[in-house]
Amino acid sequence: MNAPSAPDATRLPLSQARIPDEVFTQMRRDNLARWPTGADVDFAQALARHRSLPPHKQLAWVMRRAVAERRCLTQPRGGVGTFELHRQLMQILDREGLADVIPTTTDSYTRNEQFDLAQKGVEESEKAGRSMLNGYPLVNYGVQCAARLVDAIEKPAIMLTGTAMPKLTSEIGFAGGYSGYLGSGIAYTTSYIKEMSVEDGIRNYQYLDRLAAMYHEHGVELHRRQPGFLTGTNIPPSIAIVVCVLDCLLAAEQGVKNYGLELGQTLHLIQDAAAIQACGELCQEYLKQRGFDDVFTPVTSLHWMGAWPQDDAQCAALVAYGGTLAAIGGAVSVTTKSTHEAFGIPTAQANAEGLRMTRMAIYLARNIRLDGMREFEDEKELIRREVRPVVDKVLEMGDGDVAVGTIRALAAGVLDIPWSPNRFVKSRVMPARDADGYLRILDAADMPFPQDVLEIHAAKLKRRAQREGVAFGPELAIQSVYEISDPIGKLLSDKWI
Repeated sequence: MNAPSAPDATRLPLSQARIPDEVFTQMRRDNLARWPTGADVDFAQALARHRSLPPHKQLAWVMRRAVAERRCLTQPRGGVGTFELHRQLMQILDREGLADVIPTTTDSYTRNEQFDLAQKGVEESEKAGRSMLNGYPLVNYGVQCAARLVDAIEKPAIMLTGTAMPKLTSEIGFAGGYSGYLGSGIAYTTSYIKEMSVEDGIRNYQYLDRLAAMYHEHGVELHRRQPGFLTGTNIPPSIAIVVCVLDCLLAAEQGVKNYGLELGQTLHLIQDAAAIQACGELCQEYLKQRGFDDVFTPVTSLHWMGAWPQDDAQCAALVAYGGTLAAIGGAVSVTTKSTHEAFGIPTAQANAEGLRMTRMAIYLARNIRLDGMREFEDEKELIRREVRPVVDKVLEMGDGDVAVGTIRALAAGVLDIPWSPNRFVKSRVMPARDADGYLRILDAADMPFPQDVLEIHAAKLKRRAQREGVAFGPELAIQSVYEISDPIGKLLSDKWI
């Protein structure tokens, strides 16, 4: 039997408002009772655990230090199905990959709160001596094992759970000494899950953000991070940034003070650099408008999130170039991939190799910035002009309430996500790559972008369509999704005739 949901007694009307203390106390009690390992969560002990960790193993401190020193940190993804195998993976990523932040990616059963099935996967994995799960079942192994994993490495640990249901994983991981958690109510729900409403996703992450804020109120700063989009397709920077702003505001309302932002790479150096800068600036702009002057918002760049080529050399170029993009764009960290991306979960060694490739690229690109370059400044301004009308309309539709406005805007298509699997998203907006390699908006659907901005996008996309003899329409968008995975001989021919 799957773990039951929390009772309706704690379900308040949807609002951005901070969850009241007495309600949150009951929510935590109900949540921790859903699986046996929840009983091992003791908040006082968890606080003592975090206070005992040296600063270099506390992700909030590390992120702030990286900003102060203008460093670009590296962090992979990774998770396997048994404690011993996952500890080995984390140590390899730490020692051989030289990762600055060490991940724990949870398995699909854990992401969907099917802890009974995850337990079967644990038993089968331990019996077989190899992972039968596509991640680490953090809830099933519990607090003590989480603590042993954190103790096995010399870097801060972050939970990468890929879920719209983070409540129990966050409690277990934080209690064990994990100091970071990736995920958000809007981005993850619209990226990963079909049937769950975005309202429920927002509520679930309000719990997590209220939990992180509770730690902060007791002197322990944790790092929360918005995950960007993981739909595996093209997401124009402005749409990603709109959701960054909304998710960030929702977290701030719950009391979060250290909130990272993530952007998937477009693989265009100027557009990615412009997006990274615009994202941080726009989030701060809207935070300050609403009275939040003390929220730290570093930006992380994600290695290419779309389809990857099968050629190792092409993949190596994407990995290295991704590090270059992040460093020149001024990202505080980059989430890395490997040359095995097209074939499934990478080996620990391939994962570590991808980290080193990225790290070398960051080193070579150190201290290079594009500020003052005309094309860069124009692109940044274009992104701003796309983001503000959408965020402003969402807030207007919610009468100032971010949560309410988000749900109403999604229902109306004012807020839309390309190729979202979630049935509560219209998913009619359509992007495509232009002749110069920028991601542009082919069809805005009902999103309120300014008409003159859309004309700029259309002109650039029509130039590509004419050059390649492709119809100006959906086919151009579909071609753009698979473009990067094409063989290099097709992308850049060696033939003159």
